[in-house]
Amino acid sequence: MNSNLTIRPETHKDYKDIVSLILRSFKEGTDYSDGSDIIALIEEIRDSKYYIPELSFVAELDGKIVGHFLFSHFPLSPSKDGGYDEKGQSEVVMLAPVSVHADYFRRGIGKAMLTLGIQKVREMGYKGITVEGNYRFYNQVGFQTSSNYNIYPTSGWPMEEPRCMMCQETYEGSLDGISGYVVYDMYYNA
Repeated sequence: MNSNLTIRPETHKDYKDIVSLILRSFKEGTDYSDGSDIIALIEEIRDSKYYIPELSFVAELDGKIVGHFLFSHFPLSPSKDGGYDEKGQSEVVMLAPVSVHADYFRRGIGKAMLTLGIQKVREMGYKGITVEGNYRFYNQVGFQTSSNYNIYPTSGWPMEEPRCMMCQETYEGSLDGISGYVVYDMYYNA
């Protein structure tokens, strides 16, 4: 990992670079997205009441944006059918999406970004973080299968491979008494 890596909150001036980064990251790094749906999701989150500007970050290396990730409020649903307890939105955040520039894959940038981001979430007083993705990667930064915390997936890959829906407490016992389902119906592009 390069010691010249800087992780900072995104600014409006970064948006164009973030778009190019995401398009390459997803087109070259996944077999399920060309990145356009990810950009639409980010724009939708930024325009919603769930957006937390101080938890949307870029990673820079030698003045070039090489990573982007954000956390947003994420109310858990009391049932698989949706519906939200708005009170619960202040306790849990969702990590999504996470992108590393294709030229910088497998250099420790993703892990460095998330380590700092998780610390910021903890400092801001949230009780937990949900994420859906590759458990082999996310387990490295402390995420565990969400059902261990009584938080359950309702669609997509986690239904086929439950380890893909993950959660992390921000401190031991912080998710005690919190339970529910991850339902994305507040977002058209999720």
